Amino acid sequence: ITCPGVLLKDKQELYLSVFVLGQYKKTQCVPAVFPLLFQEKLVFEKAFANIVDPGDLVKLLEFDTAILELIQLVPPVGKVLATYEENTRDFLFPDPKLTHGHRGLEREILMKRSPFFTGIAPKLRFSTISHISDSLLSSGRSHIQ
Repeated sequence: ITCPGVLLKDKQELYLSVFVLGQYKKTQCVPAVFPLLFQEKLVFEKAFANIVDPGDLVKLLEFDTAILELIQLVPPVGKVLATYEENTRDFLFPDPKLTHGHRGLEREILMKRSPFFTGIAPKLRFSTISHISDSLLSSGRSHIQ
């Protein structure tokens, strides 16, 4: 996460929380100095029962929301400094013009600043790789994972 020229007044560590496919994960904490380097891989897996058509999965993902939050460990509960929200379909499968069709190519998004954050909006650079596979339920019916 970059934010040129911004110095955080609080010196407590920060982390990135990610909520995708109904699952919450967070990165390790890093010092409160930009650029923030999170060199981590977060893995989200979900099985969608009773979905056999990839088109139905796309529709389902359009109604799900991916939420990213930059949080600083300021007592008592932490401060959300910036957020990003997008439907999960567009988050996992961005517009091909932006990614040039290359799998896992880095993307950049601007996060929305909270009232606690002064300065320009933080820019998050990341990549996503999605894998969709068919599998059989114990009942023998197919579903998408």
